[in-house]
Amino acid sequence: MRFKRFGASLLVTGLALLGAATPALAHSELKSSDPARGASLATPPTQIKLTFTGPVTLPENPIQITGPENASWTVGRAEVAGMVVTAPVQAVGPAGEYTLRYKVTFEDSHVASGSVKFNLSASAPISQVQSSQAQTSQPPTSSATPAPQSGETTPEGLLPTWVWIVLAVAVVAAGLVVALRFTRRKD
Repeated sequence: MRFKRFGASLLVTGLALLGAATPALAHSELKSSDPARGASLATPPTQIKLTFTGPVTLPENPIQITGPENASWTVGRAEVAGMVVTAPVQAVGPAGEYTLRYKVTFEDSHVASGSVKFNLSASAPISQVQSSQAQTSQPPTSSATPAPQSGETTPEGLLPTWVWIVLAVAVVAAGLVVALRFTRRKD
């Protein structure tokens, strides 16, 4: 009888801790993008749009788009309206896979970066700016320097949410195993 109370209280405590910790671990993240992740585009976009699950602010040069043969798109001034970030882009480069990298600061002051990969099935036209640079033998310039590639949206310095959930489940399971062994020895 004594063990049943102990086991029940341990289970309730573990579930309460897990339930209380979940909201603290839930950070805002990228909800959708245009172009979408994995999209195949026949023509390059003239604007990109990133929608997040919470309000964001932008650091300097928050968006970069790079592709095959060191192609780097010119990204105009990014604008933020609550949870939506938009920026005009000037696409240049061959057909292939492109990576849109972003960096934002969420309302809770955590900085997050991530990437969205998409495909361009036709070469983007060479702009007049790049043609004149090619004629003067100067390397093409970009308004943004590519950031290091990162995986999913994860606030810097923090572990992804799924790691915390797995850890909490493991702790609760370990507590139950110890409690069950303790009661079997007493019986």
